[in-house]
Amino acid sequence: MNSIEKLIEQKAITLGFEKCGIILTDRMKGYKDKFNERLEKVKESEPFYEGQKRLLQFQSDYPWAKSIIVITIPYSKYNVPEELEGHIGKSYLYDIRIDKSAEENKKRDEFERFLEGLGLKIAANHKFGIVGMRWAALEAGLGVIRRNNFFYSESGSWVHLEAWITDREMELCHVTDMKTCPSGCNRCVNACPTNSLEEGYTMNPLKCISFLTTHGGRNLPAEPLAEKFGQCIYGCDICQDVCPMNHKKWRGGQDFNGLAEIAPSLTAEGIMNMKEEYYRNRIQPKFFYLTAEELWKWQVNALNYMNNQYKESYRELIIKACNSEYEKVREMAEYVCRKRRLISDNSVDIG
Repeated sequence: MNSIEKLIEQKAITLGFEKCGIILTDRMKGYKDKFNERLEKVKESEPFYEGQKRLLQFQSDYPWAKSIIVITIPYSKYNVPEELEGHIGKSYLYDIRIDKSAEENKKRDEFERFLEGLGLKIAANHKFGIVGMRWAALEAGLGVIRRNNFFYSESGSWVHLEAWITDREMELCHVTDMKTCPSGCNRCVNACPTNSLEEGYTMNPLKCISFLTTHGGRNLPAEPLAEKFGQCIYGCDICQDVCPMNHKKWRGGQDFNGLAEIAPSLTAEGIMNMKEEYYRNRIQPKFFYLTAEELWKWQVNALNYMNNQYKESYRELIIKACNSEYEKVREMAEYVCRKRRLISDNSVDIG
C-alpha cells in the first residue's frame, strides 16, 4: 500500500502539476537566516519586506502545523502573444491567483479537496503564500534558486509555486540533479537595467521594474529609474530571459484562458484607448496587483513606455492624455510632453 506521502504526490502528478514534495516544518528554520541576510545586505528594502515577516511566524499563527506540501506548476506551456512579448511580465500574464476560470485554479481546488479527503487539516494562502515557498521548494528538492533569486525547476524559472501546511508529520523529499549557476556567470546581474540585482542571490526590490510597474511606483514622473524601464510596461522578465538556464525552456503550444482575446488591448496604444468598463470587466480580473480603480496606473506605465520608445505615432495619444480624467495620467502625459518638447508656452502644442 502506498504511503500517504506517495498518494499525495501521485494525485498532484495526475492533476498535471510538475512536482510535489513534502517537508517537515523544522526545515523552514534556515529561511529566517536568509531573510535576515537579505535585509542586512539591502537595508533600504526593509519597508518592502515588512509584510513578508509573517512568513517567519507561520507556526505561531498555525501552531498545529507539522509539515508543508509544495508543488510546482509550469506556465511555459502557454503561447505568448507576439504584441506582449517583452512588454508584460509572463508571470503576470499567466497569474492564476484571481482568475477562477483558469485550469490550474480548478485543479488546485481539486487537490485541496483530495487532501481534506485524506483527513488532513490544511491551510494555504494562494495570493501571497503561507510560507517562504521558494525556500520550501528548495528544501523539498524540487529545484534550485539561482543568482537572479528565482526558483528553477526542470521547466526553468517559469513556474508557479503553491504550498499548504498540514497537521500531520510527513516527508517526501527529492534529490535534484540540476546544475548550479555556471561559475562566473553574471548575466542576470549585468542585464538588470535598474541595478535591482546588486549582486547574485540578492536584490533591492525598490529598484525592480516589476515592483515599480505593478504594486509600487505610484509617482513615475518623479521616479529617476523610469527612463530605464525600456520596453517594459507591466512587469519585467529581463533577468530570466538572459539566463542560460532558461534557454529553450519556454515550450508554448497552448493558449491561456482568454489571453489572446485581450492581448491587443494591452499594447501601449490599446491601454491609452482603453475604456473604464472594459478594464474593469476584462483586464483587472486577470491581473492581481492593480485594483478595479487603477486603470490610471496602466496608462501611466504606457506613457512611460511611449517616452522610452518614442515614435511620432505616439504624439497624438500623449497629447490627448494631458486632458485625462486621471490626475496621475495628466501629470505623466505633461511630463512626457515636456521631455519630448510637445508643449510650448505651458500649453499643449497640437500643431
